Amino acid sequence: MAINRPYTGPSELAPIIPLFPLEGALLLPRCQLPLNIFEPRYLAMVDAALAGSRLIGIVQPALDAAGHAMAGGAALLPVGCVGRITEIAESGDGRYVMNLSGVARFRIVAEVDAGTPYRQAHVDYEPFRNDFTPNLGAEAVDRGTLLRTLAEYLDANRLEADWESIKDAPNEALVNALAMMAPFGPREKQALLEAPSLAARAEMLIAVTQMSMARTGGEGDGSLQ
Repeated sequence: MAINRPYTGPSELAPIIPLFPLEGALLLPRCQLPLNIFEPRYLAMVDAALAGSRLIGIVQPALDAAGHAMAGGAALLPVGCVGRITEIAESGDGRYVMNLSGVARFRIVAEVDAGTPYRQAHVDYEPFRNDFTPNLGAEAVDRGTLLRTLAEYLDANRLEADWESIKDAPNEALVNALAMMAPFGPREKQALLEAPSLAARAEMLIAVTQMSMARTGGEGDGSLQ
C-alpha cells in the first residue's frame, strides 16, 4: 500500500521489498538519500516500486575482515533501512535521479526468488518499531559533546559549516544527518545504522570521529560535507 503520510508502524509497510545493495551507504529514518539510478536492473526496480508501494530497501553487501564488500556481492548484511521514493525525475538519458526518504530499519528474514532482475527479500521491521516514533530518545543525546567534536573535526580539516542551521537542527535530525554524511567506511556506517538508540548513535559518531582524528594526527580525511 502506497501512502502519502508518515507510516505509523510495521503493519503499514510491505513485508517483501526490493533490495538495493550499496557499499558504504547509510539511510536512516526521516532522512533523505539522493540516488542516481542507471543500471537496467535497478531501473526496473524503480519502475516496479513506483507501480506499487514506492518502497526500496537500502542494504550493504557483506564485509570481509578488512571491512570492505566481499567479492561477488552475493551475501548481504542482515540489517538495512527501507525508504520511500518521495522525489524522482527522468534525466533524459535513461537515468532516474531520485530521493529516498528513510522510513524504518529492517532485518532480512530470507531472500525471495521472485524472478526479477533485482533482489527482493522478506523483511522484519518489528525489532525496529521505535523507528516509527519521531525524536524518540532525543533528549538523551549529548549534544554539547557532539557539536564540540564536529567543530574540532571541521577545524582540523579546514572545513566550514552552516552553524546557524546546525544549531537550529533538532537532535534527531542533527545526529542522523551527521551519521549519513560522515566520511567513514562500510563497517562504521553499519554500526551507526544498527545503533540501538539515538543517544547510542551519537556516542558512536563522537567516538569514531575522535578515533579518526587521533589516527591522522588530528585530521580526518577531509571529506565530511
